Amino acid sequence: MVKTIVTAGTRRSLQRRSFLKGAAAIGAAGVFPAIITRRGHAADMPTVVNSIRSLSNPYHATWNAGGAAFAKSVGAEYVTLVTEGNSEKGIADIKAILAKTGGNCAINIDPNDSPDARPIVEACKEAGAYVVTQWNKPADLHPWDYDPNYVAHISFSGVPYGKAMAEALFKAMSGKGGIVALGGIESNVPAIERKAGLEQALKDNPGIELLDFQVANWSETEALEKTNAWLTQFGDKIGGIWAANDGMGLAAIEALRADGRAGKVPVTGIDGIQLAVEAILKGEMAGTVAWDPFWQGGMGLAIGFAAKTGVFDPAKEPKEHREFYGTGVTITAENAQSYYDSNIKAEPSLDWKDIWGRVSGQIQYN
Repeated sequence: MVKTIVTAGTRRSLQRRSFLKGAAAIGAAGVFPAIITRRGHAADMPTVVNSIRSLSNPYHATWNAGGAAFAKSVGAEYVTLVTEGNSEKGIADIKAILAKTGGNCAINIDPNDSPDARPIVEACKEAGAYVVTQWNKPADLHPWDYDPNYVAHISFSGVPYGKAMAEALFKAMSGKGGIVALGGIESNVPAIERKAGLEQALKDNPGIELLDFQVANWSETEALEKTNAWLTQFGDKIGGIWAANDGMGLAAIEALRADGRAGKVPVTGIDGIQLAVEAILKGEMAGTVAWDPFWQGGMGLAIGFAAKTGVFDPAKEPKEHREFYGTGVTITAENAQSYYDSNIKAEPSLDWKDIWGRVSGQIQYN
C-alpha cells in the first residue's frame, strides 16, 4: 500500500527569477517520490525518516531522492520532514514522528543549527529510536554518550574545501583582483569551516582583495539580493564571487546575468548539485565540491537502519565510525564532464550495505 505523507510547513517562496524557478522545479521533481511512503513488509519494520532544510533546495532534493532509494531497497515506510530553516519546527516535527511511530524509526537529520542536535538526540534516546546526524552538532555532543541510539555523526571538513574553492576562484582571476563572498548561517558548522578556508586562501594570495563578506543564510533569495547590491556598490571592482554553497553561487550568477557579466566574473560554490556542474560546463562557474547528497540521504538512513535492526551494535564500533568525515570531490572544468556523465546523467547505484566505505577519518575538534 502506498500513501502520501504531507509534512508540516510551507515552502519558502523564491524570487521570480529564471534560475530560482529552475531550482524550485528540480527540487519538486526530486521530492515527489520521497514523500510517497511505502509500508514495510513486516509489522515491526522501522520507519525511515529524513529531516532536511528545504524541498526546494536542489541539494536537499537530491538528499531526499537518496533517502527514497534506500527506503525502497528495504521496503520501509519513508517520511520526509522539512524545517524550512526553523529550528523549533524541526525539533517539534522529530518529536511528532517519534510519538507517531512509538520510537520504531531510524532518523537521518541535517539539523538546522548546531544546538538543535542535542534535544533531538535526547528525544530519540528516550523514545528508543536510532538517529544519525550530519553537518551540525555541538562539539561536546558525542554518539558514544548516547549508546546505542545515537549511532553516528557525519560531516565533511569544510576548511580544505572552502580553501580549494577560493584557490580555484583566484586561479580563474589570474591571482589578482577583488572578490565578494557569500556565507551560510553564522552559527552553522559548515559555514564557519568554509569561511575559515576562504580566509586561509586570502592570506596565501595577497593579490586578492576581499571587498565584502555577507551572510546570506544558505538562501538563494538573500544571495541574489546581496549580489545585486554589490554590483551596484562595487561595479567592475568585482573580479570574482566565492559562495559557501551552490545555491547562493547560482543566485550570484543570475545577478551577473542580469548585469551582462555571467561567464565574465568567475563564481565558485560548494555542494556539487546538478545546476552547478552544468554551470561549470557552460563556463559560468569555476568550481564546486560534491558531497554526494544522494549518498548522504540514503547512507545516513542505511547506517541508522542497520543499527536499529541489529546488523551491528554502535557501542562496539570504533570512534572513527561514530564521528567521521565523508569524502568530497573537487569539481572544476578539468573533470566536470566526467563527473556529470557518471554521477548526474544516471542515478547513482550504491551498495547500501557498504556503510563505512566512505569514511575518511575521525572528526577533529579545535
